[in-house]
Amino acid sequence: MDYTMWIEWAIKGFVMIFAVLTGFAYLTLYERRALAKIQVRVGPNRAGPQGLLQPVADAVKLIFKEEFTPSTADKLIFFLAPIVTVVPAMIIAAVIPLGTSFVLPFTNRVITLYVSDINVGVLYLTAIASIAVYGIVLAGWSSNNKYALLGGMRSTAQMISYEIALGLCIVVAIMLGDSMRPIDIVNAQQGMWFAVIQPVGALIFMVATLAEVNRAPFDMPEAEQELAAGYHSEYSGMKFALFFMAEYEKMIVICMIAATLYFGGYREFWFLKDTIFSVDRYPLLGPVYLLLKVVVLLFFMIWIRATWPRIRYDRLMAFGWKVMLPLSLAVVFITAVGLVMADQLGAIYIWVIPVLSIVAGLFAALLVNRSLRKKVANA
Repeated sequence: MDYTMWIEWAIKGFVMIFAVLTGFAYLTLYERRALAKIQVRVGPNRAGPQGLLQPVADAVKLIFKEEFTPSTADKLIFFLAPIVTVVPAMIIAAVIPLGTSFVLPFTNRVITLYVSDINVGVLYLTAIASIAVYGIVLAGWSSNNKYALLGGMRSTAQMISYEIALGLCIVVAIMLGDSMRPIDIVNAQQGMWFAVIQPVGALIFMVATLAEVNRAPFDMPEAEQELAAGYHSEYSGMKFALFFMAEYEKMIVICMIAATLYFGGYREFWFLKDTIFSVDRYPLLGPVYLLLKVVVLLFFMIWIRATWPRIRYDRLMAFGWKVMLPLSLAVVFITAVGLVMADQLGAIYIWVIPVLSIVAGLFAALLVNRSLRKKVANA
């Protein structure tokens, strides 16, 4: 094998890790400033111009903060748990395409804008995303603290419950793209985003990802009013920072995955397909389009945190098993029926998918509303 390939892979890997780490740092600033705007208050504005050095100040504080390890903890597992949590959040981005290929100036070398192109890349995404569960439950168990253990178990139960609906929504994207290769799924959305063809599937995917990364209103494992901060109760300093880092890195990567599967990935908006703003004409526009989509999706995650109250734990689990799972199964079935009809009767029948999916979503919302009204009446 050409040794220059190894150099190219190494450079791409370092660039991807640097981008994710930098994105994590400034996502914290982005969230704090956005929350301040939504809640009509002042955000970080002291460290550097417009508060731009606040992430640096936070990093310095956490690096020099004293760490404590409980004397009764399993020290090896206690040390490894944050690493097991944060590493999958970085390596999962390896198969996410950032753009098409381009020719390096003054050479004939073709550079691809992704670290690795795996023909079952979507399967890689689901496999690596599940590993972070182990880090969280091991953090709670190794602390030898009953509150941390309860937080770890609650987090594990929640993540596993919502991963099923998340996986079914990934199946929908695979069916629509007719491939498990992320690049093929992105290219299949040149004519129309899958979020338009299957809006309910995209919505379920985004809701399930909130539960997957323990974000509000699904941040029950860290419910301070019920537990002593959950699975990371005994962590401090940089060990706690790794859990903090993992949450925000997963937010970035999850939004990249959502953009890839449902919002056209690095492709331009479909109405710009044959214009000068097309990725086919200027390949380096691909990362720009993907970045814009990720920033918008991140804003919606922040917006939800600012406006929605935390869900009670029993209702959180019931919502996952009794609403999200049946609805995601219905979405998979509707998508399959619509694709068969489009193949046999004509492309126009592809629009059966969004119509029936929205009907199914409204029916599920009606049942949820009816159930909640019954509980209020019986209270």
